[in-house]
Amino acid sequence: MDKLLTPGGGKTELLLGNEAIVRGALEAGLAFATCYPGTPSSEVPDTLYRLRKAEPDQAQYYFEYSTNEKVAMECAAGAAVAGLRTLVTMKHVGINVAADPLMTLAYTGVNGGMVVLSADDPSLFSSQNEQDNRYYARLSGLPMLEPSSPSELKEATKYAFELSEKLTVPVMLRTTTRVNHAREAVKFAKLPKAKTKVEFKKDPFRFVTVPAVSRQLHLRLLKVYEQAQAISEASELNQVIGKGKLGVICAGVAANYVFDALADLDAVGKVKVLKLGMTWPLPEKMILKFLKSCDKVLVVEELEPLVENAARALAQENGVKVKIAGKGPKLFSRAYEFNPRLVREVIGHYFGFKYKATKPLDLSDLPALPGRPPTLCPGCPHRATYYAVKEVVGNSAIYPTDIGCYTLGLLPPISMADFVICMGSSVSSSGGFARATGQKVVSFIGDSTFFHSGITGLVNAVHNNHNFTLVILDNGTTAMTGHQPHPGVDTEKIGDPTTHIDLEAVVRSLGVQHVTTIKPLKVKASVEAIKAAVEHEGVSVIISQELCPLFARRVAPKSRKPFEVRLDKCKGHLDCVKKVACPAMFVEEGKARINPLQCIGCALCAQICPENAILPVKAEA
Repeated sequence: MDKLLTPGGGKTELLLGNEAIVRGALEAGLAFATCYPGTPSSEVPDTLYRLRKAEPDQAQYYFEYSTNEKVAMECAAGAAVAGLRTLVTMKHVGINVAADPLMTLAYTGVNGGMVVLSADDPSLFSSQNEQDNRYYARLSGLPMLEPSSPSELKEATKYAFELSEKLTVPVMLRTTTRVNHAREAVKFAKLPKAKTKVEFKKDPFRFVTVPAVSRQLHLRLLKVYEQAQAISEASELNQVIGKGKLGVICAGVAANYVFDALADLDAVGKVKVLKLGMTWPLPEKMILKFLKSCDKVLVVEELEPLVENAARALAQENGVKVKIAGKGPKLFSRAYEFNPRLVREVIGHYFGFKYKATKPLDLSDLPALPGRPPTLCPGCPHRATYYAVKEVVGNSAIYPTDIGCYTLGLLPPISMADFVICMGSSVSSSGGFARATGQKVVSFIGDSTFFHSGITGLVNAVHNNHNFTLVILDNGTTAMTGHQPHPGVDTEKIGDPTTHIDLEAVVRSLGVQHVTTIKPLKVKASVEAIKAAVEHEGVSVIISQELCPLFARRVAPKSRKPFEVRLDKCKGHLDCVKKVACPAMFVEEGKARINPLQCIGCALCAQICPENAILPVKAEA
């Protein structure tokens, strides 16, 4: 039995933050879970999926990878309104996609506990922006919890279901990358028997949001907000720790840095900390009392100064004369995540604590580390597709791209990414580029992303007679976030009960007149097919179909010989290196070389070598 399914309590296990969320949900009696995967949230649904698949008798909840975040939110909403305890997970930008149903779901509320995980990504480790989703709690009027460690994550997740049922609205659980991916010893409680089937009780004048109903529901939400604020004022999640006339207000992972900094600065007993675990609604009376007891306050919060501004407003409205700071010169930035050294330095500077910074290690005698930019894996079929398209179209075309592994087409020598803002944008923006410029437009999108939000853009393009070529990079999985299934995955290969949807059939059904499926590792045939597609007037679609090699190792392993450069034939043209930049290749003494430990035998380089100098490694005699 997996440790996360341990039925009894009292046991302690070392858990990843995202695993702690799973355990907390199970201890709360989780019955229904949906998601669209995205770092740093991915391990939550991946773990739920793994447990459900491996031990269905123990993990009796329903789980699905939904088509996108909006669908995940709406599917979860149906289950929660019916009365099941429901979890929906996504990364921070996913909330943008799900915001439409979420805003109105706050009005209708739910009958079963519903928790919405928003995993934020300060410093953009794997994201296109670092938006602060605390704004969504304020926008929607929904409660928000912000744990600071894996053990707190488990308890907060569990409590979030209880709070949701008490207030009859969804509760947002906000995490950040450092909390999601931290590890800590987490103590288990007993697993209850989950309620997995309910009967929906009709109540159209609550759940059908025509204007006349919603006017009343808005008033309902405002009353719920008042209840939530009273709960926040009394919640043990919000606590004052320590004593002194100097104060720090913090939440989430920043709280850990604060306590470490106070210990390093020998300031324990001189500074008291208001640690917030329920950050919306803010416990205003508690904050005001804290401000009145301090001479000087520093607000330590990553990204936006939301708590800082609220504290300033409370002080001004109530005539409390206390210096409050957070963001500003020599203080904290509104960009990027914090770290222990930064927090220690700012606290020391702001409160005037003398401290001796740790002297960094002298590394002057060591060579600088080489640059390691992100790159497509050895043998990635996307590289072959890019090569073939560039051979046909060159650098003159506009190349809108999308969110996924193929975004790495940005880097030289591929350099085939001109615009990306969000999932699905490559398809929709291509029409705008084509109409505005008259230039050739070739856009790229992955198979999972196409099902997520590319379909509607393609419908629009066909309907409005746009003129561009869309390349759907079908690698048979959701590769960037960890090989999760999506509607286009061959589900038999992974032993999944979901239904496979044929990608080419979908594209043709939308009215696209020119549809071609290619095998990108067959370079000559691919180039010919691409020529025909880009010459087509109107919308054309190329489906470039080849399994992600990492995924293929799991589901369709093949024994391929690595390739080598025959040095007697190599003339040093270096087309193989300059045009595709496979990480298995390097240059030595003016000639190409191949690392046999990295090469997977895709044969792309062999097909483009003008001297036919790249051949499979000879078998040893």
